[in-house]
Amino acid sequence: MVATAATSSFFPVTSSSPESGVRAKNLGGGPANLGGLKSKHGSSVGLHVKANAKVNGTVVATPAENVKLEGDLPSPSPPRTFINQLPDWSMLLAAITTIFLAAEKQWMMLDWKPRRSDMLIDPFGIGKIVQDGSVFRQNFSIRSYEIGADRTASIETLMNHLQETALNHVKTAGILGDGFGSTPEMFKKNLIWVVTRMQVVVDRYPTWGDVVQVDTWVSASGKNGMRRDWVVRDIKTGEILTKASSIWVMMNKLTRRLSKMPEEVKGEIGTFFIKSDPIFEEDNRKLPKLDDTADFIRTGLTPRWSDLDVNQHVNNVKYIGWVLEGSPDWSLAFYKQSAPQPILESHELCSITLEYRRECGRNSVLQSLTDVSGADVGNVAGGGFVECKHLLRLEDGAEVVRGRTEWRPKAVNNFNVLKEAPAEST
Repeated sequence: MVATAATSSFFPVTSSSPESGVRAKNLGGGPANLGGLKSKHGSSVGLHVKANAKVNGTVVATPAENVKLEGDLPSPSPPRTFINQLPDWSMLLAAITTIFLAAEKQWMMLDWKPRRSDMLIDPFGIGKIVQDGSVFRQNFSIRSYEIGADRTASIETLMNHLQETALNHVKTAGILGDGFGSTPEMFKKNLIWVVTRMQVVVDRYPTWGDVVQVDTWVSASGKNGMRRDWVVRDIKTGEILTKASSIWVMMNKLTRRLSKMPEEVKGEIGTFFIKSDPIFEEDNRKLPKLDDTADFIRTGLTPRWSDLDVNQHVNNVKYIGWVLEGSPDWSLAFYKQSAPQPILESHELCSITLEYRRECGRNSVLQSLTDVSGADVGNVAGGGFVECKHLLRLEDGAEVVRGRTEWRPKAVNNFNVLKEAPAEST
């Protein structure tokens, strides 16, 4: 409509009248009219051609032209009019109309873009370095496939966001080599990063459609380690949702043994270290070793090919799933002592501390051990805060991960709003 109005305002188009139709018929020299081709009787065997151009639903007549064949006699020229004096009128009008239509389409595409500020921030999720190069920031939208049965993001989703920002921090800083977060000097010396300790405190879980902002930075940890901290905020309100801290060391990927940090590597990453206190008070309580007297033991846990990362060992996020569940039917096995409701339905994880002691490979077979404290084991769902101690070990007894989790009662049990599908009518 914009294009039509603009065109008509610049170039008024005269509509054809009955008189002009009669006049065209007379000029044709005969009654036959086949799609604009008019036969001309007499000594001339030429064809009188009349073209009609249709622009935006309006028919624009163009001057008639005579196509002469060999031996044709000259035919009388049509009356000179204003339109006849503009040789390429239809082509000019069509070109201008096309320009207006293209401009209108482009404007509609620009006008379609969302107007909400939270949807326009970092649309491609690339992230950027802020605060004078000391902090890396990246935004994430919580997808439908990242939420659990209670309609909030899972702890694995949050952990994946933390890992993604750590890797993108190295990439954006321009020190990413050919490896999983390794620098060029680390790649030359066959070194990779491994996490030895991870602590996460969750104040509130985001829900589907929320946009979270993740900030991360690194600091030195002793002579050969690195501490990486994260803060996760709600991008709308600025509310802090999650805090996390971790300790990383280097391992030789050929010998699979821990290594000191070479001076060349310190030169690469040392400029990005900032002097800052830990993001929260670290939980320095000793994680106890569990044995066969644990309250619950789950056996036969094996990694899948998709659980491995590019360093050919199980990704550290996968361990959390084994610690919390062990297997898809973990809740049934964990609460087999007549518990009326699994803890995953009545409680939510608010804190987790993990100590990684050994890597896990493709052919490993693990056992998950759990001790429950702070509540009656047989009535966990009916209690208040619950603390669990965990151990992942290989079948031969070698420890892989020690852990501690803390659980708080859910403010609202979202399972109450879930209803069964209606029975099919017969």
